[in-house]
Amino acid sequence: MATTPSPHNSAKVFDEQALRHRQARAKKRLLNKIDASPDFLITHVAKDIADRLALVSRQFNNAIDLFGRTGAMASVMHDVENITKVSRVELPAFHTENKRFEILRSAPDLLDIGDDPVDLVISAFALHWSNDLPGTLIQLRGSIQPDGLFLGVLAGPDTLNELRECLAIAESELFGGITPRIDPFITVQAAGALMQRAGFALPVVDTETVTIRYDNMYDLVNDLRAMAATNVLCAREKQKFSKKLFSRAAEIYANRFADDDGRIRATFELIFMSGWVPHQSQQKPSKPGSAAIHLADAINQTKSK
Repeated sequence: MATTPSPHNSAKVFDEQALRHRQARAKKRLLNKIDASPDFLITHVAKDIADRLALVSRQFNNAIDLFGRTGAMASVMHDVENITKVSRVELPAFHTENKRFEILRSAPDLLDIGDDPVDLVISAFALHWSNDLPGTLIQLRGSIQPDGLFLGVLAGPDTLNELRECLAIAESELFGGITPRIDPFITVQAAGALMQRAGFALPVVDTETVTIRYDNMYDLVNDLRAMAATNVLCAREKQKFSKKLFSRAAEIYANRFADDDGRIRATFELIFMSGWVPHQSQQKPSKPGSAAIHLADAINQTKSK
């Protein structure tokens, strides 16, 4: 079901054209086997989500992998026992033939998840680049049938903090100032507030930190390119990057964030968001004043024991 995009946010943070270019380049390099598959984070998240779904005592008849790009999330979803059918919703650049999953095409600013009722949508990292995340979540809530579930994963504020620090120090040393090079990331508190604002019932937000180790900073940057996760901020410096800057940042990285074996650490903070589309069968919070005992009396009883 297609819904109208939200007009709320006119100040864009991300350059959508640059993002599509990087995504297309990443896909081409992956198809040509220039880069290794960048699915390690998706695979980790997918297993976590599969464990969460195993705790839900209901069957999902039509599930969507939203903007997964590589199909790694859809593959894990396919093996979850309480999911009957899995489809992928992708941007046109990632609309390729796939016999295992039906792929539905969607525009960057318009979610179209098909005509069949959808009761589960999972999106890992893709919504990070939305210039109107509140509007996108509202669209999603309207596209999922009542008592359906949304599970999303976004990068949290500690993500790539080592790289951010090293680039800032190197740029300040060499050029006397810094420019935006690492994306802003959502906080747990903001994610919870957005889920409530979008109208999801029983929202839950939690976080996990994953540390990946690399031989050097260049290997980390290569993985980010393979994930199409390099700088697409509208406020970025659009000139070609300086080899001198990256060389100095790599030195600082090795000095500050290397383990005893010389390998460096890269932090990825994962924020998991879940919420249900409201339905009359769902548990409701108690009305104010409906408690059978006053709080003060409960406290006094506890103290007297």
